[in-house]
Amino acid sequence: MADPTVNESPELTPTAEVHSPHSPQNKDAEAPQVVPVNQEEKEKLDKVIQSDDFATFLRKRSILEEDHAQGLKKLARAMHDSSIRPDNRQGSFAKSYDEMNKIHDRMADHGLQFSVSLHQMSEDLNELAANMERGRKHWKQNGLNAEKRVQEAEAAAEKAKAKYDNLAEQYDRAKTGDRQPGKFGLKGPKSAAQHEEDLLRKVQHGDTDYSNKVQAAQTQKQELVATLRPQATRALQDLINECDSALALQMQKFASFSERLLLGSGLSVSPLRHQANDNAPVPKSLREAARQVDNERDFKDYILSHASKANSSSTTIRYERHPTLTTSQNPSAHPKRQSLSINTAPTPTPQTAAQAFAQMTPHNAPQLHHAQPPRPPPPPTFQHPHQETFFTQPTPQHHSPAPYPTTTPYPQHYPPPQPRPSHSFDRQVTAPGPASANNAAQHSDLPPLNPVFGVSLEDLFRRDATAIPMIVYQCIQAVELFGLNVEGIYRLSGNTMHIQRMKAMFDNDSRQVDFTNPENFHHDVNSVAGLLKQFFRELPDPLFTNERYQDFINAARKDDDTQRRDTLHALINSLPDPNYATLRALILHLNHVQERASENRMNAGNIAISFGLTLMGSNAGHSIADSGWQARVIETVLQNTFQIFDDD
Repeated sequence: MADPTVNESPELTPTAEVHSPHSPQNKDAEAPQVVPVNQEEKEKLDKVIQSDDFATFLRKRSILEEDHAQGLKKLARAMHDSSIRPDNRQGSFAKSYDEMNKIHDRMADHGLQFSVSLHQMSEDLNELAANMERGRKHWKQNGLNAEKRVQEAEAAAEKAKAKYDNLAEQYDRAKTGDRQPGKFGLKGPKSAAQHEEDLLRKVQHGDTDYSNKVQAAQTQKQELVATLRPQATRALQDLINECDSALALQMQKFASFSERLLLGSGLSVSPLRHQANDNAPVPKSLREAARQVDNERDFKDYILSHASKANSSSTTIRYERHPTLTTSQNPSAHPKRQSLSINTAPTPTPQTAAQAFAQMTPHNAPQLHHAQPPRPPPPPTFQHPHQETFFTQPTPQHHSPAPYPTTTPYPQHYPPPQPRPSHSFDRQVTAPGPASANNAAQHSDLPPLNPVFGVSLEDLFRRDATAIPMIVYQCIQAVELFGLNVEGIYRLSGNTMHIQRMKAMFDNDSRQVDFTNPENFHHDVNSVAGLLKQFFRELPDPLFTNERYQDFINAARKDDDTQRRDTLHALINSLPDPNYATLRALILHLNHVQERASENRMNAGNIAISFGLTLMGSNAGHSIADSGWQARVIETVLQNTFQIFDDD
């Protein structure tokens, strides 16, 4: 296609004319008119330029989209190949990652389809511009030829007129006797009559020729004005309309394809749940693919996959006396163990953190230490009053910064759970592992006789007649006794298997659980903290309730500290009684945790981040953008604990 920005001839300008009115031969002629076809040509040329520009835009946009889509497909393919390598993380993360790669691949397919459509549109516009250019040149040439014929006819008429006028003047002079000197010839000079007759004949012939030339010029002019110009104008107008319509159509197609691209990409990221064909599987959305990652399950499956590689032959190191020393030292061995068992159990203890926590005990709660958790084999019930005191009040002088010793199965200030003969106590001290494993295995198989998890606080209150659920009381008591100085308490995750076993214990009968004995929670206070958070997460209605959720968020948005505190205070007072009592116990406990922030690194801000989503709910469709406001609610309540709750 020729460059449309360069005029091919002067006739394409709006002021171009068929011939110049200032030429000498046209002084007495009629002033020529501006050819109207030239304006049509100019407008037609502008349309061609517009079509070519839009085609260039579509072509470049097509190249960009193709490069983007090809790069996206290449990246998704590379990430897929990387994710299936055995040295990368597998499990739910690998499945989620593969699903995300598939989503990106579908998005790339939409981009490629969009690129192909734009390329085809660009080709169509280029072909349209070429056709328009050919039509423009054709009608331009026809118009120029017609104008040239008229111009030549007019020039011939002007020439015939000049010849006719010259002959007429000569004839007039011959008639009046004004003779000019004749040309020298072989025949000699003509007579006046002959000369006049000869001039008359020439004048008549010139008149006829002039008349014919004028008639021919008029005919050409009439045909040009009446037929050729309108025909060229209509043809150019048709070409202009065709170009305009095609250009508008291509722009509409571009808008439609752009909408289809965005809609296809959006449906790839988040497909519709309801489709015409209900039997067809609906692909997962990007959000669902990301949510299906289960870190704990992946870690558990990874560990279990390597269980066969572990050394199954575990040997227990035992102390065996030499036979030569058995006879001499055997009589004194049992009295020493008996003395150890007797002296350990009845030691009186002063007030500890359990009494500081006593105000949170539900007034109708049953005694927590009447029965011990089941152990193989079932021990007899120990009814000694000092023994019961021992389980609720540990000896403070042995309470070191560590929550409990890790080298023995019981802390120094805790007795064994049951009074046993000396040989039985010695066996538990030297090899606690199998007994603890068997105990945990039994707990994991307990039937859910009195479910606690997934039951609303109102239902627990009606069933158990306690304002504070027993699981909340037991977990808080365990953290108060053993976890206040543990770094990252409520932030670090506990052992998933321990949490599931303790969950089964509470769902079976929460009254039989005693967390004042660390053996009952596997000496893992972080698992107790995780169990408490899981209880609040599984509540059907969050602790702060879905009904008042937006009110709490609006209160958190207040910049004035006093207004924010007073608004939250009023909202907390409006909570149902079980929710209020449970929240009060939890906040008073978390206040104890933040008071030990120098040891456990858990200040009010860190605690608020850990408990914001847990206490305010994560399953009611709340926006993730509210997480900052949720944490601000908890932090404000913690910072104003004794302004909101009475410490009685």
